Amino acid sequence: MTDRPRSRPQGRRQYYSRPRVCQFCTDHTVKIDYKQVETLRRFITPDGKIRPRRQTGTCAKHQRALAKAVKRSRHIALLPFTGEILR
Repeated sequence: MTDRPRSRPQGRRQYYSRPRVCQFCTDHTVKIDYKQVETLRRFITPDGKIRPRRQTGTCAKHQRALAKAVKRSRHIALLPFTGEILR
């Protein structure tokens, strides 16, 4: 009974998640605007999907504002609906 079973295979690193802080809550100079395409591109995947909160680290309030801004910029053709892969 001296050998304990291992919970993970040998050689693999254990994943520690880093607590994420909302970029828009910490830096009040950054505003969410549908015309700022370069800012919005960081929050969408190469396929054109909006990244979830767990990936971006934004709070719920700012994630809703981001989604609305991305959808507005898509509607007036500043951002594509699909990514470069599907074109």
